[in-house]
Amino acid sequence: MSAFQSSLADLDHRDRRPGQEKRVEKSAAALTDVPSAPLSDSRSLSPAAAEKIAQIAAACSNEDLNALIDLATTKDGLVEDNLRRTAWPLLLGSNNTPLDNQVPWTSLPPHRDEDQVKLDVHRSFVYYPNNESDKQLDKRKRELSDVITEVLRRHPILCYFQGYHDIVQVLLLVLGAKDSPAAVTRLSLLRIRDFMLPSLDAAISHLHLLHPILDTVDPALREHLSHTQPFFALAATLTLYAHDIQEYGDIARLFDFFLAREAVIPVYFFAVVVLARKEELFEIPPDEPEMLHSILCKLPKPLDLELLISNTTSLFDRHPPKSLPYHAWRRVSSYSVLKTTQNPSSVARQTLEEGHALFSKQEVEMRRAKAIHKAMNNVKRQAWLYRRPAGAFGLAVAVGLVAWWLGKSPITGVGRLSESLRRIMAFFV
Repeated sequence: MSAFQSSLADLDHRDRRPGQEKRVEKSAAALTDVPSAPLSDSRSLSPAAAEKIAQIAAACSNEDLNALIDLATTKDGLVEDNLRRTAWPLLLGSNNTPLDNQVPWTSLPPHRDEDQVKLDVHRSFVYYPNNESDKQLDKRKRELSDVITEVLRRHPILCYFQGYHDIVQVLLLVLGAKDSPAAVTRLSLLRIRDFMLPSLDAAISHLHLLHPILDTVDPALREHLSHTQPFFALAATLTLYAHDIQEYGDIARLFDFFLAREAVIPVYFFAVVVLARKEELFEIPPDEPEMLHSILCKLPKPLDLELLISNTTSLFDRHPPKSLPYHAWRRVSSYSVLKTTQNPSSVARQTLEEGHALFSKQEVEMRRAKAIHKAMNNVKRQAWLYRRPAGAFGLAVAVGLVAWWLGKSPITGVGRLSESLRRIMAFFV
């Protein structure tokens, strides 16, 4: 099994195990969709925390995105779910989503991925909430299934991926079943769109930023990991860490940070985690990539989230994506969420129509890239079949012609292109 396959398999292995102990904080929305009461008097707040709560409430009331972004990034984030219920929709731009006059989603055609949704929902809510009856958990699973299915049916271009349910269950616990669909829709089309394309190629492009980020801070560590493909970060970044973090309070805090910042931030966060494990990683020989992969694909415990968030912000500020070596940022698609969310408030200001348009453009771009790759392989095969002394020159010319032609033309039959390449190569070699 390759490192990439291992990373994908990790998304499919988690399930509820009898007797497993789970250290979890109870969701503030644990038992009902009705907003829960404020923090009880038994939980004392420091003057600083009380002041921050007042600032968050004011930012929400004034719909001050810039203030909300700053508050979500600093210590303790948005503090509690009562505040998140208003703040998260503001950060995602779902607070003003019109719901009237919509066709009931249950009357829409089924989405092609609904069978996989059912399988994943069945094994959801493994770690939290941990104090509910089986009946209550079954209700939550029905709500989770409804939210995911509604989003997919209303936007059938989206492709479900394993781990999506991990993300959605966090939003469901915070926002409730009524407000989750609008928030999840905007998150899907505008914030994690790269993960919902027909293939994981765009998601993998996020991972290829990891080594350049490490190189800016610790070239020796990057070199030590140079034989280890960055697929170890796939499960964590693909699910915004909801697949890996087991405590509700921690994942809610991390979502405060991620929803308030650029889409590339989860990759920088993983780089910070790797840097924090430097000594441990140097103990493993660099020519044992399987062992390094095995260690890196699991987050260390416990996580000092506030320190990691602070270091991530600092790393991003000192080495923003455009400054990364090896032209890493230039290789990212201009339609990727990495580039369409370069302003932290971008998601809140974009429209779903823009999300659909960017999705379609990126899908076409990916198909073109695959066709070019296939055509190039055909060129190499033809060069081998018709090899002569001038073959290298013929190959170079043919590759140039192919790249130019595909760059100017829509993708059509690759078979017809291959026949044309055979004739070109026969001429040149």
